[in-house]
Amino acid sequence: MGRTSGLTAELPWYREVTRDQWRAFWAVFLGWIVDSFDFNVLTFILIDIKQSFAVDNALAGLLGTVTLVMRLFGGTLAGTASDKWGRKLPLLFSVLCFSIFAFLAGFSTSYAMLFALRALFGLGMGGEWAAGMPLVLEHWPAKFRGMASGLLLGGWYWGYLLSAAVFQFVYPLFSGNPAIGWRVMFWAAIIPALLTLWIRRTVPESPVWLERQRYLKQAQFEGRVVKEPRISILEIFKPKLLWTTIQTTAVIGSFMCIYYSVNFWYPTFLRNAGRPVLVYLAAFNIAAIVGTAVWGRLSETVLGRRGAASITLVLGIASLPLYLHAQTSTMLWIGALMMGAFGMGIWGMAPAYTLERFPTSVRGVGPGFCYHAGAALGALMPWFLGKLQDQGITLVNAMTVAMLISAAFAATALWLGPETRGRNFDVD
Repeated sequence: MGRTSGLTAELPWYREVTRDQWRAFWAVFLGWIVDSFDFNVLTFILIDIKQSFAVDNALAGLLGTVTLVMRLFGGTLAGTASDKWGRKLPLLFSVLCFSIFAFLAGFSTSYAMLFALRALFGLGMGGEWAAGMPLVLEHWPAKFRGMASGLLLGGWYWGYLLSAAVFQFVYPLFSGNPAIGWRVMFWAAIIPALLTLWIRRTVPESPVWLERQRYLKQAQFEGRVVKEPRISILEIFKPKLLWTTIQTTAVIGSFMCIYYSVNFWYPTFLRNAGRPVLVYLAAFNIAAIVGTAVWGRLSETVLGRRGAASITLVLGIASLPLYLHAQTSTMLWIGALMMGAFGMGIWGMAPAYTLERFPTSVRGVGPGFCYHAGAALGALMPWFLGKLQDQGITLVNAMTVAMLISAAFAATALWLGPETRGRNFDVD
C-alpha cells in the first residue's frame, strides 16, 4: 500500500487525471474554442460591416453588445436545465445553437437581420459556459481545479487565434469583393456543429451531479426530507445566496469590462494603424494561453484565487503603455505579449472561482447566471468605446481609461468576497 502511494505521488499531474476526466475536459475545451472563434470573427470585420450596412461605430459595437447581453439568458436557461437534467444535454444543445446562428449570420441582408442573428447566437454561447464548466470541474480532482480552470479558459484564446488566422489567410482571398469576405468569416462557424455528436457519444455525465441524484433518491427512500429546488434559478436570489450572486457577478463583470476594454476594438486599432493583425494577435493570444494556465495553477498555491488575480491586475495595468501607446512595432509586440500573459491572467481562476462559490444544487445556474450577468455588464464596453470614438475621443485613449477603471472595480469586488481555493463539491 505504501509503495503504491509512493508511486502515485511521483506521477506528473496530468497522469493523475483519469481518461473520463480528460474526455470531459476536451469536449468542453474544444467547444469553448469554437465558441470563441464564432464570437471573435466579428471583431475582424467591423469595418466591412459598417461599409456594407452604412452604420456608425456605435451600431457596429452594438453587435458585440447584444451577443453578450443575450448570453445572460442563454446561460440562465442552460444552467437551470443542467441542474435539473444533467450537464451533457444542455451543453449539446448550446453548441448546436451557437453554431447554426453564427453560420446564418453570413446570409444577413440588413443590419437588423444581422443584429437579430447575433442575438440568437448569444443564447447558445451562454449555454456553453453554464453547462460545460460544471461538467469539467466536477469531474476533476479539487487539487487540480485551478489548473483545469486556466487550461479551459485558454481555449478562448485558441479560438481567437484561429479567427485571426482565418482572417489573415482566408479573408484576403475575397479582397476583390469585401461584401463576401466578411460573410465567409461567419460561414466558417458551421464547423463546430460536427463536434456535437462526439460530445454526446463519449463524454460521461458529471459524477457530482449523478451522486446528488443518488443522494436525493436514497433520502426519499428512507423518508428523509431533502429540499430540492424545482427551479434552481430562484434559489440564487434568496437571502442565503443573494450576496454570493451579487459579489460573484461584480467580479466577473469587472473582468469582462477589462477584457472588452482592451480586446474588442483591438483588431480595428491595428487595422487603422496599417499593422498586420495576425502578428500582434498571435503574441497576445499565445501569451494568454500560457498566462491563464500559469495563473490558474498559481491560484492553487498560498496566493489563492484572490491573490493570484490581484497580481495579474497590477501587471495588466503595467502592460498598457506598451500594449497601446508604444511607437515601434517591436515594443507593440512586446506589449501584446505582456497584456496576454498578465492582463488576461485573471481568467485563469475565473471558472474555478465561480463554481466554488455555489453548492451543487445550483452549480449550473449560479455560475452560469453570474458569468453571463457579468458579460452583460461588460457588453457595454464595445458600444461605449464606439460611442466615445464617434464623439471624437481616440480609440487608444478610450481603451486605456476603460481598462484602468475596470481594473479598480475588479480589485475591489474580489476582496469583498471570500477565498475559495480548495472548497469541496459536496452533494448536499
